[in-house]
Amino acid sequence: MPAGGRVLAIDSVIPPGNAPHPGKTLDVLMMASLNGRERGEDDFRRLLAAAGLRVTAIVPTPSTLSVVEAVAA
Repeated sequence: MPAGGRVLAIDSVIPPGNAPHPGKTLDVLMMASLNGRERGEDDFRRLLAAAGLRVTAIVPTPSTLSVVEAVAA
């Protein structure tokens, strides 16, 4: 990645707590039908840090998806 480059991931970011969120339904469906799950903010930070990246922003959208921005750490 060139200096100043960034990575954008568009995915559901599960909020903490028990408040309803469409991404939580996706999480249950993924766990029941696949060997996967949706991620929360801390999960994205750990995953991207393991790849040498640092999360700089998480921007919610009107849909279930958010935009996760990361740069080289």
